[in-house]
Amino acid sequence: MAAPRKYPEELRERAIRLVLDAKRDPATRPAAARRIGEQLGINPETLRGWVQQAEIDAGDRPGTTTSDAQRLAELEREVRELRRSNAILRSASAFFAAELDRPQR
Repeated sequence: MAAPRKYPEELRERAIRLVLDAKRDPATRPAAARRIGEQLGINPETLRGWVQQAEIDAGDRPGTTTSDAQRLAELEREVRELRRSNAILRSASAFFAAELDRPQR
């Protein structure tokens, strides 16, 4: 279960859009995330991370996209569950195999 978000999704999208627009203009590029973050009341490092992830998702920067990361986490959970199930089945089959090997009374 995901943790509740501190910032509303609309604010997040607006802040990312403002920073990306500011980065296109050479005059406003330096410290755009810091300046816009302070104006909107968002930690500049948080905003910088959002912008980086938005650039990755758009294909403008190398990295793992949000959808790929979600799919990877899903697959890792599934692998953990399957390994757990296999361990249970292995111990159950060993138990029943031992039962069959015991002499009948």
